[in-house]
Amino acid sequence: MGSPVIAIISPGDMGHVVGGVLNQRGFKTITALEGRSDLSRLRAERAMISDVGQLKNLISEANILLSIMPPQHAIDFADKVSKQILKEGGDVVFADCNAISPATTLKIKELMDKAQIPFVKIGIIGPPPRVGEETRFYASGPDANRLSELGGEGILYKIVSEDIVAAAAMKMCYAGLTKCTMTLQTAVLIASEILGVRDELSRELESSQKFHWNLMTSRVPFYAADADRWAGEMHEIAQTLGSVGLTKNLHEGAGDIFRLMASSPLGEETRETLDKSRTLGDTIRIFSEMVEKEKWPKA
Repeated sequence: MGSPVIAIISPGDMGHVVGGVLNQRGFKTITALEGRSDLSRLRAERAMISDVGQLKNLISEANILLSIMPPQHAIDFADKVSKQILKEGGDVVFADCNAISPATTLKIKELMDKAQIPFVKIGIIGPPPRVGEETRFYASGPDANRLSELGGEGILYKIVSEDIVAAAAMKMCYAGLTKCTMTLQTAVLIASEILGVRDELSRELESSQKFHWNLMTSRVPFYAADADRWAGEMHEIAQTLGSVGLTKNLHEGAGDIFRLMASSPLGEETRETLDKSRTLGDTIRIFSEMVEKEKWPKA
């Protein structure tokens, strides 16, 4: 039996790099670009992911389908897959690789069960695969071992549990720390700018919190390009914490900060068009002006 055909929807920041790595390892990867943007087409071409046009063609050709997209689209896409297989059939393992809560995972499981589709939940941790570093694919569900072939150069595939929601819980708890920290760093810098103490705060942080300061200067100027999908992720994390009796407010507030970033002029950038010369100070001034003029959407 040959290598499985792996479908990737969609070839975005993460998806196209995952597809490229799998291609380099000898897998055939496909996607469906009908109605997709020029940027998606460019990324798929760059990663040598073949376009089969429509979703129905994708399902008929693929053995494995990796759903990698902003979390707010995960259920709608799973529903389309389920309905397509109920209508015309298909023999595919569906893997949701999105930043969604255990509750959202169970909703997708219901859709897959209805169409009798094997379902694996994957929580992706780390940046897109690159030379010398492995992106972690935490997997869960009774069928998780069916996707072990994904593990290899660039991807560490680790089965967490047969419990379908375990990988979602892992992703939510991890990102609840890392991405909420991003918004906390950004928020205090915006506040210090508006209150007139940013220069003094910056000197103190550089002196006493050097690790955090280095992260701020190197990363905060470029968060806005991903902020829209991260805002959706914060909602999923808030729901996760709420489900165990903790407050949702912390991560709903983090979502507000990501929405601020996304609605700024910097939110129009992509990872391909980032202005690498932009400083932390430039970035915080832009965000601060939006806050003072109340030109940003809140939840």
